[in-house]
Amino acid sequence: MKSAVYFMDLRTTIKENLLNKLGRLLETADFNDSYAPRDLVAVKLHFGELGNTAYIRPVFLSKIVEMIKTSGGNPFLTDANTLYSGTRSDSPTHLKTAVKNGFTYSVLDAPVIIADGLRGRSETAVRIDGNRFDEVFIGSEIIEADAMISVAHFKGHELSGFGGAIKNVGMGCASRRGKMAQHSDVSPKVKRKKCVGCEDCIGKCSQNAISMQDEKAVIDKEKCIGCGECILVCPNGAIQIMWRQSIPVFLEAMAEYTFGVLKDKMDKSFFINFITNISPACDCLPNNDAAIVRDIGILASKDPVAIDQASVDLVNKEPGLSGSCLDEKDLSPGSDKFRAVYPNVDWNIQLDFAQKMGLGSRDYEMIKI
Repeated sequence: MKSAVYFMDLRTTIKENLLNKLGRLLETADFNDSYAPRDLVAVKLHFGELGNTAYIRPVFLSKIVEMIKTSGGNPFLTDANTLYSGTRSDSPTHLKTAVKNGFTYSVLDAPVIIADGLRGRSETAVRIDGNRFDEVFIGSEIIEADAMISVAHFKGHELSGFGGAIKNVGMGCASRRGKMAQHSDVSPKVKRKKCVGCEDCIGKCSQNAISMQDEKAVIDKEKCIGCGECILVCPNGAIQIMWRQSIPVFLEAMAEYTFGVLKDKMDKSFFINFITNISPACDCLPNNDAAIVRDIGILASKDPVAIDQASVDLVNKEPGLSGSCLDEKDLSPGSDKFRAVYPNVDWNIQLDFAQKMGLGSRDYEMIKI
């Protein structure tokens, strides 16, 4: 049976602005059926790293909060602390970043609560008996919530190919221990011929796992937690991972964590993907490169697999934008934009595995409002 995925483009009229159109989308998709009056509703999003501007605008979250409160729910906005060093690695800096990026109570009319506590150690173990994990470790405030709304910025991602609902839930809701478990098979190595000894990676490593030997970077595997930040910051592409071995395991682990988050909320969860500002890499970076395709619209669904599949399909149907990182690659409509950016990452793995776990279906029906 096909899962329903509801779609709105970004066209507006004088009679219906974009926020009101978003409200109509959610009403049509039976958004309010995902929670009951007086439920504590976790609205899971990404507040954006400082310097990144591609994340979802706070005003859209304000509309979602308004709809939850109008129908009797009690919403709070949430995310879990990051594994890498940055501006969201503990609750105080995370909250400061959220405020600086515009996620304030005066705008949202709802509090921001970091799901895994001061240092990412407030967690709840959830038994899943999966292929990769017997149990997963999730930020306690998300587990304690009665319902969850995932609001994801759909974009490219250096390890998963793309980041959508599954990554927003599976990676985003995990405690630090949970994030480490998912990254444990991501094993970066330094290609000595490409390393110029700039030491940029050393300053960014949260575990002090990188040192210099003979003017070349060396990674200590015992200290490395596999967060992948060194891969991103290396200006010469000298740090790479074992793609064929690491990526399939990582994507399956992320899907299992998504299952753990939703295990007791299958009927009390909802997913919204913003296919806007479609940057080639994660919002965890302190910058965002030019969008790879035009802004497309917003999707809503009760199925996390279907909404991610539909999002990928919409992006790939578009012609790539000249002036983006796709400029010298295949820009034609129908080409796989995410494989063009990350040729070693098969994003299909996360959708296939999530479908096999019963999280949803890759087969969907698109309903446009």
